[in-house]
Amino acid sequence: MFISNAFAQTAAGAAPENSLLTLWPIILMFVVMYFLMIRPQMKRQKEQKAMMDALGKGDEVIAAGGVLGKITKVSDVYVTLEVADATEIVVQKSAINTLLPKGTIKSL
Repeated sequence: MFISNAFAQTAAGAAPENSLLTLWPIILMFVVMYFLMIRPQMKRQKEQKAMMDALGKGDEVIAAGGVLGKITKVSDVYVTLEVADATEIVVQKSAINTLLPKGTIKSL
């Protein structure tokens, strides 16, 4: 007349999963991200810093916004660029994008 109680049974022979095996895809994803994203970015930053340290008077550069000029004065944070005859502008060193080969800018 009454319904009997049902009790859950454990599965026979179920082996616990290896926790390292379940973490393997996540570890692999971080390794791939390191080699595809993080490492190239660190290399680019290192090259940019080396270029900033090597800037000197007479170097021809491209600044942010595409401004071409020849360096006339270098300080710790700022660089003075001659963009035309008797026309100089002061920009931050971090605004320098590219160091051009000597003789690229002919008519300043």
